[in-house]
Amino acid sequence: MEVHHIMSETDTNKPLVTVVMPCLNEAETLAICIKKAQQYFVRHNINGEVLIADNGSNDGSQEIATQMGARVIHIAEKGYGSALRGGIFSAEGKYIIMGDADDSYDFSDLTLFIDKLQEGYDLVMGNRFKGGIKKGAMPPLHRYLGNPVLSWIGRLFFPSPCGDFHCGLRGFRKEAIESLDLRTTGMEFASEMVVKASLYKMKIAEVPIILYPDGRSRPPHLRSWRDGWRHLRFLLLFSPRWLFLYPGIFLMFIGIISTISLLTSIKVHSLIYSTTAIIIGFQTVTFSMFTKAFAISEGLIPDEPSFRKVFRYFNLEKGLIIGILLLLMGITSSIYALKIWESSLFGTLNPGETMRIVIPSVTCLALGFQVVFSSFFLSVLGLKRN
Repeated sequence: MEVHHIMSETDTNKPLVTVVMPCLNEAETLAICIKKAQQYFVRHNINGEVLIADNGSNDGSQEIATQMGARVIHIAEKGYGSALRGGIFSAEGKYIIMGDADDSYDFSDLTLFIDKLQEGYDLVMGNRFKGGIKKGAMPPLHRYLGNPVLSWIGRLFFPSPCGDFHCGLRGFRKEAIESLDLRTTGMEFASEMVVKASLYKMKIAEVPIILYPDGRSRPPHLRSWRDGWRHLRFLLLFSPRWLFLYPGIFLMFIGIISTISLLTSIKVHSLIYSTTAIIIGFQTVTFSMFTKAFAISEGLIPDEPSFRKVFRYFNLEKGLIIGILLLLMGITSSIYALKIWESSLFGTLNPGETMRIVIPSVTCLALGFQVVFSSFFLSVLGLKRN
């Protein structure tokens, strides 16, 4: 570690590094975590502070932290994310190291994080799978299913290099992370930070760390299935492409191919299912556009030039023209079907013949109305975005 470089950055009254620990009844392990961080600062001649973001402890954690010389702030809104957002806001350091106060992370060795931050990285993630997981430190469900699967989905959905999305020990530049406007209040805060940093193309690095068994006698606050679902839900909601666009395109493709083949088949009643797939697929694709436009307008995700180009090309007027053409096709073919019925004096019809006309007609009518109203709604979202 370049100690002289650190010393040159600490020639100010403000601390260079703030270690932020979210805390909810961590009296058993809080003191040792604070002590390790403070001793690290002393050994490496770093102007640092330890900040405890207390989320309503009633076991004396606040008193322990104060006696140890840490700064305590009280976060009224419950939740892991709420505590960390409050801690990050109150931190005075240029760099922030966040980590749980259960003694599962080693605050006595933060060199890898600080070195990467000084190299210019915005976010430095710990990776427990590369550094090592001590026996009993992570339940098998989390080690072999939860964390690997959710991290794999995160890398699939987003351009992220992180192999351990949910590692609780990470470092970052305060200015960079505050610019992301993080909003979640629960355990999914860990995913939100990585996802937004990836979407905004921040410089992200990973360093190996060791995970130790925590020192608490009580069960952890983490609830496997509930919090796992919250992480997965967040990843899906922040990726309209995977949640809506790709499934919608797939349904439309299957529906169109099936409809074309069934128009010449005797199994005409199956047309109902194939055309329904087209309608549902189209709705799902429009949901992806609605979600994307709304997320951009609210600042949840960065604007994309490619999406802006699509918005400019498929404007309200073009959408109305396409919608009206589909409506005219549906109306014309419906009139044709009515003429066939009239030719038989409105008597019994051959279902195989008329269904091949009526079902596509109704599909065109449904799609036409959807295109028209979707175009208006996208225009409303576009106005807000602009």
